[in-house]
Amino acid sequence: MNHKASSFLVAQGAMIAAAYVVLTVAFAPFSFKEIQVRISESLTILPMFTPVAVPGLAVGCLLANILGGAVLADIIFGSLATLIGAVGTRMLRGKNPVLAVIPPIVANMLIVPFVLRYAYGVPLPIPLMMGTIGIGETVSCGILGLLLYKALYPHRKSIFKE
Repeated sequence: MNHKASSFLVAQGAMIAAAYVVLTVAFAPFSFKEIQVRISESLTILPMFTPVAVPGLAVGCLLANILGGAVLADIIFGSLATLIGAVGTRMLRGKNPVLAVIPPIVANMLIVPFVLRYAYGVPLPIPLMMGTIGIGETVSCGILGLLLYKALYPHRKSIFKE
């Protein structure tokens, strides 16, 4: 890979991270707590198009959690949930995009409720929080993410480089 191509990929990953941060912070009232629809999670569909979306999303989530005032456990495990989801989506590239939104939904649904309980002391039952986080992730990844996929797919070759 030449220098120009690698610079493009680094810049693209950085732009994805920045977009994640901006969307999370701009919609902060909906991005945190036990009931959340993190609009930025719609970007977890991007690994279907480019591998640089995986680290871009992980770094974006890490920075968004720091800027959003999250505690250390949330910074670590919330970012890990997004990383796991992004890797899962990347592994499903070339498949039906409906399947590709499942990893970030499930990763966040399984990890975030424990962060809410043990890092923030949220007293709600973990299964209930799994449900609320799952619904929020389904809205952001499943609905908004698939709309983003549909909008980007016709332009994928001009926007993304593999």
